Amino acid sequence: MGHGVEGRTPPGQIGVDLAREVAQTIQALATPSRILILGRLTESPCTVGELAAGVAMEQSAVSHQLRTLRHLGLVVGERRGRNVLYALHDDHVATL
Repeated sequence: MGHGVEGRTPPGQIGVDLAREVAQTIQALATPSRILILGRLTESPCTVGELAAGVAMEQSAVSHQLRTLRHLGLVVGERRGRNVLYALHDDHVATL
């Protein structure tokens, strides 16, 4: 008896809420500046200033993009004194 494609059990239906969440994440990844930021964060955690220098963007633009990436759960920030050190949420984000 088969279990879906190549022996895998087919997934259940995707609900409306999950579909919206996935669409938002895909839309976020369709922005080149966000891809540049995520790419830089695969190398190591960074402050906004380090990210801005690494991706050749203004700090205010990087901050705006980070706010979106944090909201989507792709990036996390940890306060270090007066700065916030940003990193990928987990290794799964790097594989995107």
